[in-house]
Amino acid sequence: MKLQRSGFVAGIALTASFALTACGSDNVEPAAGGTSAAAGSCVSGSLTAQGSSAQKNAMDEWIKAYQTKCANSKVDYQGTASGAGIAAFTDGTADFAGSDSALKEEEQTKADAKCVGGKALNLPMVIGPIGVVYNVQGVDGLQLSPSLLAKIFSGAIVKWNDPAIAAENAGKTLPDAKIESVHRADESGTSDNFTKYLSKAAGADWTYGNAKAWKAPGGTAIAKSDGIATKVKTTPNTISYVEMSFAENLGLQTAKIKNGAGEYAELSGESAGKTFENAEIKGKDGDLALSIDYATTTPGAYPIVLVTYEIACSKGSGKAKEVQAFLKYTSSAEGQKALAKVGYAPLPETLRAKVAESVAAIA
Repeated sequence: MKLQRSGFVAGIALTASFALTACGSDNVEPAAGGTSAAAGSCVSGSLTAQGSSAQKNAMDEWIKAYQTKCANSKVDYQGTASGAGIAAFTDGTADFAGSDSALKEEEQTKADAKCVGGKALNLPMVIGPIGVVYNVQGVDGLQLSPSLLAKIFSGAIVKWNDPAIAAENAGKTLPDAKIESVHRADESGTSDNFTKYLSKAAGADWTYGNAKAWKAPGGTAIAKSDGIATKVKTTPNTISYVEMSFAENLGLQTAKIKNGAGEYAELSGESAGKTFENAEIKGKDGDLALSIDYATTTPGAYPIVLVTYEIACSKGSGKAKEVQAFLKYTSSAEGQKALAKVGYAPLPETLRAKVAESVAAIA
């Protein structure tokens, strides 16, 4: 299945009145103030979840809205990083997990074992553009190609005034200063997606593949997305990668990235959404793991993106009704619309509908 740009626009334009079918549980409660919860039913009880720090700002926004509408429903989400979230889901200490990458084969097998009579689903929930953030005094609108990015983060380019950087930034005064590249210290889906982009788009300039754990030599290791953002904010001549909402929260400079069409695209939710025109669903039977075209030639597309997934049981979870009720809200048109104000992009409508369908089947 390929996702269409028209669906992305439609997903933003849909009103907040969209509602999903209630799950029919005896413990459905009215929302605070006597009105029904938007985009689904309320189920009394508590949920514990953890994982992707890249989606933490989205989760905070969703939880605030959901708990306001559903006074007796409580959700605790901790941004412990994708690897920790998947481990917590697998060992039963998290009711669902957030991950910046779909489960890998060995992770899927372990996660499936938790779901009695079912399987662990990869449910894409948040489009999180990855910003290349930097702190270089007097340099606005830095432009970088995939090759330059790969050489900077592999240590092949070490000075800001390197001729290769200057060639892509005519008219800018680049300092004769050492580049301090910063990467995640913890296992991170953001690292996995950033290095996946480099391995697909930068060719022979990136030889370290992709993984949640950083593989390239050198650089400074910092834990979690908020740690990366703070490091760049406070340290001159740094460069790193972080989900767009963290860059916006601290007002960080973000580079324009050269896409497959040869344009230097600015970071935004809209430009990131264009990259998903050619994304394909590779999962089946309710699993919605995606394959992304990082070399997209769509005009205006910002190519460094990630999708954060919620990892949940299709059946067999002790908190199935509670998980389903919350994810009905996050996958609704209203829930997706709320993402734009906290630095994310709503799912394309065609994909959002597929996610809602999978969530509705949780038992």
